[in-house]
Amino acid sequence: MDLGLEGKAVLITGGSKGIGLACARAFQAEGARVAICSRSRENLDRALASLPGAEGFAADLVQADAAAAMVAAVEARMGPVAVLVNSAGAARRTAPDDLTPQAWREAMDAKFFATINVADPMVKLMAARGQGVIVNVIGVGGKVAAPVHLAGGAANAALMLATAGLAEAYAARGVRVVGVNPGLTDTERVAGRIRSEAQLAGISLDEALRRSVARIPMGRMAAPEEIAQVVVFLASGRASYVTGVTLAMDGAQNPVVL
Repeated sequence: MDLGLEGKAVLITGGSKGIGLACARAFQAEGARVAICSRSRENLDRALASLPGAEGFAADLVQADAAAAMVAAVEARMGPVAVLVNSAGAARRTAPDDLTPQAWREAMDAKFFATINVADPMVKLMAARGQGVIVNVIGVGGKVAAPVHLAGGAANAALMLATAGLAEAYAARGVRVVGVNPGLTDTERVAGRIRSEAQLAGISLDEALRRSVARIPMGRMAAPEEIAQVVVFLASGRASYVTGVTLAMDGAQNPVVL
């Protein structure tokens, strides 16, 4: 199936690892011109070694000025960005008794503002051109509360609202905004989470992994490439009437009506 992405400029934040890197590879496979962004120059260089022809931009997206400067630099280098994939940022998991107002604020910075600081300038540029797609990779914690993910889940929920609101606000100007909510996905980030859960529960890493996977009706975690394929489809013209929604990809772990 031709997704019509050949030659289009795609910017992927958090593109040096995990789902973001899988997205970069998937877009390149469709012939898109890819730029990735990460806070770490080292991580960028490592990822770029496996992404021939891709461009890399280092920026701390928690800082609004740095995010806006990154967007401007990408467009100066690659021309108008047709697709933005926001896959950067994740809030630290914190036990309820350890939460403080500062922890809540840091969670919003890490996920919500790391996305909004890029989406805000980009959606306005796209609207001025009359076309563009933004895909926000968010997380199921925004729909289902978990005791150790309250602050991060609140940030994800805010992003789901922002996704729907921006889609409505810019639909008439040719911009689509959609979200994807991955569940447990086989990434370094999730591996670190499972290690923390094992330590907290006083169990082995294998047992913690077994318990996590046992809660998924499909019986396994998602592969990053599976999330990436859906992101690429949503960004393509084949999904031209899809906007304002956030798609759950959690292996039916949370079978709720959306």
